Amino acid sequence: MQHPHHQSQPGAEARLIVIQDVLQPCPYLPGIVARMPLRLPIGKVTPALADGLLALGYRRSGDFVYRTQCPSCCACEPTRVIVNEFQWTTSLRRVLKRGDQSLEMLVGPPQTDSKRVALFNVHRQVRELARDDATIDEEGYRGFLVDSCCETVELSFWMGDRLVGVSIVDQAADSLSAVYTFFDPEHSKLSVGSYAILKQIELAIRSDRKYLYLGMYVAENQHLNYKAKFAPQERFNNQQWARVPNI
Repeated sequence: MQHPHHQSQPGAEARLIVIQDVLQPCPYLPGIVARMPLRLPIGKVTPALADGLLALGYRRSGDFVYRTQCPSCCACEPTRVIVNEFQWTTSLRRVLKRGDQSLEMLVGPPQTDSKRVALFNVHRQVRELARDDATIDEEGYRGFLVDSCCETVELSFWMGDRLVGVSIVDQAADSLSAVYTFFDPEHSKLSVGSYAILKQIELAIRSDRKYLYLGMYVAENQHLNYKAKFAPQERFNNQQWARVPNI
């Protein structure tokens, strides 16, 4: 399943309209001014078009896409795993085995309900990801994670009838993109966040996709630099993807 990225890239950005473009505090590093113009795709984002946007460093939020264009910082590096070369380290195999023994994974369309919204808010607060104390409601959750301009699935992780994790994943033709994962901090011993990535890598391998996009890698942000352990990786700098040394 090969879709040459260079063929889809030129048309990809032509389908985007800027909706919002303001300077704002960086959500990843303190004291940095960020610029992440929010763009609305015109028409359906097909799987091939989604590949083209991901290959240009774009991420999705709700119906919109964005990429960083910050005035004085380039710490954010879009990153992707080369799945057919993925290196199953001993520790990652342990995470996979432990999760497979303890959790059931369901795959389906993204949903909004009180269980998911409550777990989302607990995860954000306990891990200090919220910039203020405000909680998200069902409408906000739907706009962020359920509404989508492309083909999107939800991986939900269950322990009996208890929801312990959710991953929202976009499906492009040649890649998957991890949009957002949240989980129950009470089950930190299961490494649910890492387990979710491993299950996405398995899905990508089984469907003969080439990449799993993991969003932004930021070396100085503890919530984003863990991604380096999923190797081999390429990162997007100066408008091109380059393979990075394994940690």
